[in-house]
Amino acid sequence: MHDDRSLVEARLKRVLDERIRPAVYPESTPLEVAVWDAPGEPVPVEEGLAGPTRPAAVGDRWGAPWATSWFRVSGTVPQHWAGRTVEAILDLGFDENMPGFQCEGLVYRPDGSPVKGLNPRNQWVRIGAPVAGGEEVVLHIEAASNPVILDYQPFVPTTLGDKETAGTEPQYRLARMDLAVFDENVWQLVLDLEVLGELMAELPVEGARRWEILRAVGRALDAVDLQDVNGTAAAARERLADVLATPAPATAHHISAVGHAHIDSAWLWPLRETVRKVARTTANMTALLEDEPDFVFAMSQAQQFAWIKEHRPEVYAKVKKAVAEGRFVPAGGMWVESDTNMPGSEAMARQFVHGKRFFLDEFGIENDEAWLPDTFGFAAGLPQIIKAAGSKWLLTQKISWSTINKFPHHTFDWEGIDGTRIFTHFPPVDSYNCSMTGEQIAHAARNFKEKGVARHSLAPTGWGDGGGGTTREMIGKAARMRSLEGSATVEWESPAAFFEKAEAEYPNPPVWVGELYLELHRATLTSQAKTKQGNRRSEHLLREAELWAATAAVRAGSPAGAPYSYPYEALDRIWKTVLLHQFHDILPGSSIAWVHREAERTYAALAAELDGIIDDAQRALAGDPSGGTALVFNSAPHPRHGVPAGAAGPAGGAGQVEVSPREDGGFVLGNGLLEVVVDGRGLVVSAYDIAAERETVAPGEAANLLQIHPDFPNQWDAWDVDEFYRNTVTDLTDADEVTSVRDGDGAAAVRVVRSFGASTVTQLLTLAAGSKRLDIDTEVDWHETEKFLKAAFPLDVHADRYASETQFGHVYRATHTNTSWEAAKFEACNHRFVHLEEPGWGVALVNDSTYGHDVTRTVRASDGGTTTTVRVSLLRAPRFPDPETDQGVHRFRHALAPGAAIGDAVREGYRINLPERVVEGAAAEVAPLVSVDNDAVVVSAVKLADDRSGDLVVRLYESAGGRAKATVTLGTAIGGLAVTDLLERPLADAERPRVTDGSVHLSLRPFELVTLRLTRV
Repeated sequence: MHDDRSLVEARLKRVLDERIRPAVYPESTPLEVAVWDAPGEPVPVEEGLAGPTRPAAVGDRWGAPWATSWFRVSGTVPQHWAGRTVEAILDLGFDENMPGFQCEGLVYRPDGSPVKGLNPRNQWVRIGAPVAGGEEVVLHIEAASNPVILDYQPFVPTTLGDKETAGTEPQYRLARMDLAVFDENVWQLVLDLEVLGELMAELPVEGARRWEILRAVGRALDAVDLQDVNGTAAAARERLADVLATPAPATAHHISAVGHAHIDSAWLWPLRETVRKVARTTANMTALLEDEPDFVFAMSQAQQFAWIKEHRPEVYAKVKKAVAEGRFVPAGGMWVESDTNMPGSEAMARQFVHGKRFFLDEFGIENDEAWLPDTFGFAAGLPQIIKAAGSKWLLTQKISWSTINKFPHHTFDWEGIDGTRIFTHFPPVDSYNCSMTGEQIAHAARNFKEKGVARHSLAPTGWGDGGGGTTREMIGKAARMRSLEGSATVEWESPAAFFEKAEAEYPNPPVWVGELYLELHRATLTSQAKTKQGNRRSEHLLREAELWAATAAVRAGSPAGAPYSYPYEALDRIWKTVLLHQFHDILPGSSIAWVHREAERTYAALAAELDGIIDDAQRALAGDPSGGTALVFNSAPHPRHGVPAGAAGPAGGAGQVEVSPREDGGFVLGNGLLEVVVDGRGLVVSAYDIAAERETVAPGEAANLLQIHPDFPNQWDAWDVDEFYRNTVTDLTDADEVTSVRDGDGAAAVRVVRSFGASTVTQLLTLAAGSKRLDIDTEVDWHETEKFLKAAFPLDVHADRYASETQFGHVYRATHTNTSWEAAKFEACNHRFVHLEEPGWGVALVNDSTYGHDVTRTVRASDGGTTTTVRVSLLRAPRFPDPETDQGVHRFRHALAPGAAIGDAVREGYRINLPERVVEGAAAEVAPLVSVDNDAVVVSAVKLADDRSGDLVVRLYESAGGRAKATVTLGTAIGGLAVTDLLERPLADAERPRVTDGSVHLSLRPFELVTLRLTRV
């Protein structure tokens, strides 16, 4: 049999493109257009509707970057169109190949009520079906001229990413502003032919089904009169009816289509533009829900619901109505789709607390799924957090982007560091912007790795970002594939409906243990250092603010307590702002300049406000500032300098550190615990643990060695670092200055200044009395381009694995590259510490604001010993999407802790991030509100309950990775106790801890997280 598939495909494509699709709108008439270019930032709707317009026309250029133009279009429906369906076609100058990354619009009626969004694949507005003829049409379009940052040739440096540098050149040209007749029959014929043509291309060449479709398509095209498509479309459709009606077998793969529009809360646009993107998309989707009874749409990110509630209440009213009907589904239960590698323990917990509480308060809905399709890998502490928030499922897509190893499952149980398992699904469609093409549906069925034991997968369907969401064409195609031989079956369902079916059919799925590491976008752990520092500082300031505010509020009722009110509103607002900035294109440093400059200002304002809250609470606790007592407040979860955790007391005395010059340059620092040698180059050539009689630095090596690499990845500049960057390295060993310095606390330091390229670095290497760690304060005035700066610490430690702190514990990674999975982790994430250990002796490297690092090991030829090198990532200088990434002055703090066990690493990590505060007062001391008798059990939060009941909430976790018993002693009388979830709701199946004399006795599993809610007497 002659295979004429290619001939039919070529014929189908040409006839569709040149005759049938144009016939969807067989008649049109121009609309009259006027425009007002709003000055500055977006204006309220009522102001935009009333703006002074000037005449405009198709072909006119419009829209300076980031500006807003308000178009008014008007016209009259021709009388002879009576009885027909009429739509307005409003093309702002769209490029249909790039939905989501260009201009957009929101259409309003003259009374200010929203109609729907305008997007590249969604340019129509229904006027009437049918019309009577003679109707006057007036519509207003709020058109955003967002510039194209990511073009067909991506990663080209551009100044368009900042309003201050983007210029005023118009970006777009009006393409079409018409009233047009909509021919439903022709539109349906387009979908019939698209579905069958795309299915035919995916079927086996010799299969009977492919030939059935090929012949039917040929007959349908024969029935089309190319000079009268509208008059012959119905006849053509009749010739396709039989092949479209042939059902799929019961064994066909089943796809749960979930209407979706993945909207980055900021990325190639600022936060303020996301507010409008969400309004446009939700206006589209609520309108589509009214037209399509089977359609279900899901939107994640409580922040985005909150935005439209605040800024577009008229759109939010439609959303709320659709949610109540069960067809607009709030998904995910998080404040934003955050990064999950870098957020700290409490911040990751609060993503779920604030997200789930918003959905409960607004809609009475509790989410069972976490929805994170685009997040850049998943920390191993996350399963426990998901479960502790009352959820049980996870969906993501991003792991399909890994470039080295293909993940072996699509549906599986994911086990976290504490043993918690979460039922997890990776959609095999390999997209969170499925558009219902035959190629995508066939790929999902072929790609699904659970064939033979499961047959359900999910497809998030719709254009994301500014693409407008799901289209009526996608719904039409899905309807044809509901049961179609040769295709997977498709049905619109909510995420929960999918997960229930998937879990029921696969009761014993495979298990993946540990982090879900994305083998891509590793540089997001380093890019935009100030954003990352702002996040880390905000997290710890919030810890302090809640701790001291709770302590002051509880003590306010005692005879000695000063009046104090817990700042519920301020803390709630600040937490939500911090959580927003953990979005997976803000905290990772992959957004435009505008986003990161704004984030820097926001973090500074939050820090000032939180410092004020902390100061007010501590002053209330310290008493009269003229009392003559200097109280040291310790916010860390472990005692230091004689001051208990969460308490304040007088400062202890300090000894003296010896410092002596070396004959060949440099200095020796000693305090009886450590002896540190800094050579004439300003490098640490020895860090000797005196008690253990153990050297930390590998023989012949130097620690705190700054190294610089060229950094030009193959793509995704701000996101990626490719392994070949290591091929070229420059050690920064030349020093402009190496001098000794003393401070008033008896500490001694060596000051090192270096120059390289156009940059300078100044470091203070400090040893304090009584401290078994070397503090390293680094200031870099960075003016490099496409370079990567690291600090190397070659250690004399033989270990085949190392520990990195993650949420509520730590995760182990290999120091070797036995497999491709291990080799792929050449840049990884840690929170406050990295720890290496031989039995009986270890080393910790702690930090106050960096996340990226790498660990390698080599065998020395000199003595056969192992050198394990830890390198912390300090700065990068990518040029896309922000051409000025990280330029300027940065300050980092690290510390090397020889002889550290894992518990020491935890303790030192908290200490470097939570410096002591000194407050003058009259109180002799401030007793801790909560204390724990086991250092392995760490208190992560002390706060008052969110429901303003006055109950005390204490969250703690086992930090060492072992079993632990602990007694929690409370500094206030307690009348009741409950073990709760993260939302502070009692857990019905939780074993109640033993309580004696105001103390709570706990027994914890490795890394177990526990939240206690205590009712005060």
